[in-house]
Amino acid sequence: MSDFLEKAQGFLGGLFKKRGESVIGIDIGSASVKIIQLRRAKEKAVLETYGELALGPYADRAVGQAALLPAEKLSVALKDIMREANVSVRNGGVAIPLVSSLITVIELPQVSERQIQTMVPIEARKYIPVPISEVTLDWQILPAESEAATEIPPSAAERERGVRSTAAPKKVHALVVAIHNDVIGRYQALAERDGLEIQFLESEIFASTRSLLSRERGPVLLLDIGASATKFSIIENGIPWSTHILSRGSQDITLALSKSLGIGFLEAEELKRAVGFSKEETHKDVVATIQVAVSDIFSSANRMLLEFERRHKKTVDKVVLSGGGSLLKGITEVAAANFSIGVEVANPFSKVEAPAFLAPVLTEAGPHFAVSIGIALRALEDLG
Repeated sequence: MSDFLEKAQGFLGGLFKKRGESVIGIDIGSASVKIIQLRRAKEKAVLETYGELALGPYADRAVGQAALLPAEKLSVALKDIMREANVSVRNGGVAIPLVSSLITVIELPQVSERQIQTMVPIEARKYIPVPISEVTLDWQILPAESEAATEIPPSAAERERGVRSTAAPKKVHALVVAIHNDVIGRYQALAERDGLEIQFLESEIFASTRSLLSRERGPVLLLDIGASATKFSIIENGIPWSTHILSRGSQDITLALSKSLGIGFLEAEELKRAVGFSKEETHKDVVATIQVAVSDIFSSANRMLLEFERRHKKTVDKVVLSGGGSLLKGITEVAAANFSIGVEVANPFSKVEAPAFLAPVLTEAGPHFAVSIGIALRALEDLG
């Protein structure tokens, strides 16, 4: 992980107090809530417990369906998963969904730090659709990609007049993170209602980066196929240079199967998980429906990759799949053929120690827990 990510960990941390030795990481998604409890032993993160609970039934919907719960029901669900997973501590961190935060990289002239402090909020207003007073804003100046000034070549007419290349004005980039104060307030209220001692709130993209990446040399695309949305993030040296949200996810695949085959959501969900991208002839109709939905997701990802490569003049090295949708049978091979670069499925449990007999189970469950593990890892780091 980069030094930048370590510096970025201060965001919102001052809102909460630090306590405890074991810690928890909480990820409240659209279809389920995930929780991880870790403890530190000899400078290693050790898994104590983990769990996932579907939110659909709390809204009289099926398991796997997205559900926007009122605060009271969400509080009940969180208490239920903590009880069922035998969570024994209340201190840690909570992830803020990418859809509830704004993350962007802006370009600024190279000026004094005092001027930067004034300029960033002004520039950020161009990207934030609400008054700046309604958000909590944080930013970090990014390390320069190159120390050398960029040269601007002269035009043909200028070359005829003997004009030489000139150095372009030096620019700096700042990573800006904004979260609406109402969102922060809701998470604070949830923590108080459930008796949690939350040290920090953190955008899920930083948590995923922490749990899924280490010291990759080049840019990596994190492709998180959630229930109601798919999130794309291009990360380099711990920095999310580009993020995008597609309002379609794994539940849309299930709904498409339900509609095309005339079956209920639960049956379609089970069929999706059982078949995936099976090559059996008897499953061709199911696979065709899944293929259409997944192709839409991959096409959006490819457009993002091409735009990043055009703008930054560098190629993305690999794709890391996470989220429940990444567990579709055969999706890794389909993704590899689509992107023509290396594709791997997220394995965030590789960052923690756990009993060897749990390895197969944790590897399979891993894509669901990328965010919650990343949050818990930061909570351990914050213990000092």
